[in-house]
Amino acid sequence: MRTIFNLTTVIILSTLTAASGTNCRTTCGDIAINYPFGVDDGCGAPQYRHMLSCNTSLFFTTPSGNYKVQSIDYKTKTMVIYDPSMSTCSILQPHHDFIMTDIQSAMMPPSPDTVFALINCSIDSPVLNHYKNLCFNFSDHSCDELYGSCNAFRLFHLVANVSSPPCCFTSYDTVKYMSMNILDCTHYTTVINTDSLKGLGPSDWVYGIRLSYSMPETGCDRCSQSGGTCGFDTETEGMTCLCSSFVNSTRQCVYAVGFSEAQLMDCAKLNTVYIKYSNPERGSVTLLPPAKSLLFKTK
Repeated sequence: MRTIFNLTTVIILSTLTAASGTNCRTTCGDIAINYPFGVDDGCGAPQYRHMLSCNTSLFFTTPSGNYKVQSIDYKTKTMVIYDPSMSTCSILQPHHDFIMTDIQSAMMPPSPDTVFALINCSIDSPVLNHYKNLCFNFSDHSCDELYGSCNAFRLFHLVANVSSPPCCFTSYDTVKYMSMNILDCTHYTTVINTDSLKGLGPSDWVYGIRLSYSMPETGCDRCSQSGGTCGFDTETEGMTCLCSSFVNSTRQCVYAVGFSEAQLMDCAKLNTVYIKYSNPERGSVTLLPPAKSLLFKTK
């Protein structure tokens, strides 16, 4: 009888229900898609499941709409999104709210340097009365600048026949708990990099929303160091290490166990994939699925 395996030390990788490694896109347009994010189901961390979508551009999906992702900084763990329906200094858009799910608010809330400017508010607005402590100025800027410098907002100054209608610079928590109808303000805009805007007029401000995301503790480093891509089981949402188009593992791409030749043959009949050491001194291993063999290095 022909001997297929002449080594008793092998590595077995179990196949789980999850997206295959080759199905996890790593870019969308010119933006890199790395852990904890994914645009394909089963890729990234389950906490961020279905939050991003990709056609020709990358979008952040919320209950209030899809927001174009302008950048992701994996070092600072921030994402900048832009609402194409939001009013800015140059264009006035219809009224709407910015709404995130509870898990989005918990996992990636707007950063402290993102300021929400509530514009054209009623004198009865709660942020001008009982909750006026929620309003503040940033970098020595005031609401008068918006009405005086922005073509989009100058209209409110003309209609009001006063020096300027009330407005409020506030944080995300304000719009999180009170809708625009409750706030009694007709429009809002958002500004980022507020700490560096001192001395700059509204036409030079950076409009958008910067989100600060957290990294789930799932053991992804161990998977990455073994050459895998971090993902999750689409049914249980348990962490999975995606090793190739036909191999997945629970934590990392390779781990050593002892099997006899008979055990290997039994598993081979079930189309289980094996890896055996072909040269332990050089640290290389041979991947042996039923129909093909591949050679790659261990970490």
